[in-house]
Amino acid sequence: MRLKILWFRYGLFLVGCGNILLSTLPAEASEQVVMNYQIFQRSVSVSELTTFADTGELSNQLEAYMDTAKQDPDNLRRTLTTPVPVNLIFLDLVLNSQMGELILDRLSLAVHTPSHQASRQALRSALILSASDDGQITLMETIQKYPIKQVHLEGDRLTDAYNQLTRLARPIQGILNIIDLF
Repeated sequence: MRLKILWFRYGLFLVGCGNILLSTLPAEASEQVVMNYQIFQRSVSVSELTTFADTGELSNQLEAYMDTAKQDPDNLRRTLTTPVPVNLIFLDLVLNSQMGELILDRLSLAVHTPSHQASRQALRSALILSASDDGQITLMETIQKYPIKQVHLEGDRLTDAYNQLTRLARPIQGILNIIDLF
């Protein structure tokens, strides 16, 4: 039994190393965020959104959007910056499973490509890249790591996306805790 666990851990290590190597290859990163909330739409640069996430300081465009959409900037900031701890290797395994594809499809209702085409793949890449640096995911970092120049956010679904990420992380951590018992 102990040998099986060691082989399982070794396999996970190899998968994780391969993924980390692939994630360090140069890729195009998002530059613009199109924020949608019901009938309102506003484009902001990723740097504007990053400044807001880091400092709480709203650009004129972002402030106008928040006012028009009647959204609470503090709630958006909290949703963008609250980290979800994950294990990179298990995250990769889960996101590349059938269950992971369902999760990615649900997440891509809130964060997606302009055409909604290949949103699952783009989001998988962004989540893996987000987790690869520090073992945690934030929506802001996921947006920054999104592999195409323009990412669309559905403002009324962002909190649901964050909650989905949190639900994804819990079973992964539970499995790690069980493995550590052996």
